[in-house]
Amino acid sequence: MTRPHTSIVMASRLALAGSAALLVAGVTLGASDPVPAKAAPNPSINLRDVTDFDAIADPAKRSAALFGEAGKVIESPRCMNCHPRTPRPTQGDEMRPHNPPMFAGKSGRGQPGLACTTCHGPANVKTFAAGIKSIPGDPHWGLAPPEMSWQGRSLAQICEQIKDPKRNGNRSLEAIWHHMAEDHLVGWAWRPGPGRHPAPGTQAAFGKLIRRWIDTGAHCPT
Repeated sequence: MTRPHTSIVMASRLALAGSAALLVAGVTLGASDPVPAKAAPNPSINLRDVTDFDAIADPAKRSAALFGEAGKVIESPRCMNCHPRTPRPTQGDEMRPHNPPMFAGKSGRGQPGLACTTCHGPANVKTFAAGIKSIPGDPHWGLAPPEMSWQGRSLAQICEQIKDPKRNGNRSLEAIWHHMAEDHLVGWAWRPGPGRHPAPGTQAAFGKLIRRWIDTGAHCPT
């Protein structure tokens, strides 16, 4: 015969396990789904090659056009979700508010007691929960710092921000290129796991655009 207090403990554990499963699946108990920030985009499959811009004679205009093409990646949800306008990130192709509610904290990797690593591991994980096909992951998963917020800004404003060491993590243009062309976390944008559109093109093609943009004077679109 099962003792009454044992049954209560088992029931509590099952309830907690169920709640945790729902949180990992991106569902908040007792809350409705948040309103999407914007409609889901239809990303381009490819990025134009850097040689496609050689016909632009004016180096400044060519440079701005190169950044405009790179902007297809920068303005995609894969990048924008990690450069939110508030301490709460967005998620999904719809850029909806992160659910369960999550906040960057001082480290950019969550609040004490609820770090990003609570759900996000070193690699993507497939799930079988309704409404979410995988949980994204990377060894360095986290948000960009507040001064690197991109959401709500035009591509021209983001371009100027990327060049400003006070708003780009104190990086030189050469360091910006390494970050965008070689950083593993940035590369996640092209391997986001089931249920998400990858960023347009490839990281290599994106890196070439940024390289040529820098070499032509790092001019910004207007």
